[in-house]
Amino acid sequence: MNGQGATTDPQLQHFIEIESQKQRFQQLVHQMTEVCWDKCLDKPGPKLDSRTEMCFVNCVERFIDTSQFILNRLEQTQTQRGKGSFSETMSE
Repeated sequence: MNGQGATTDPQLQHFIEIESQKQRFQQLVHQMTEVCWDKCLDKPGPKLDSRTEMCFVNCVERFIDTSQFILNRLEQTQTQRGKGSFSETMSE
């Protein structure tokens, strides 16, 4: 062993950080899916009425807006730290 612990490996730390960010994002997606479902669907049926469909559309659009804001904020943070953009690391 080279005397360097696994927790001090910068590549490993970066990988763990990115995976943690991905996990938080997935949790957000799950949470927002739950919110939209509970907010918009009164009673499950074979078809969505136009009001329910519009509610889902609006809810998803707000989620996309919020997600874009969060991604932009994370990219700013990553850029300030000098570690590259968050969207680049999400695609890895």
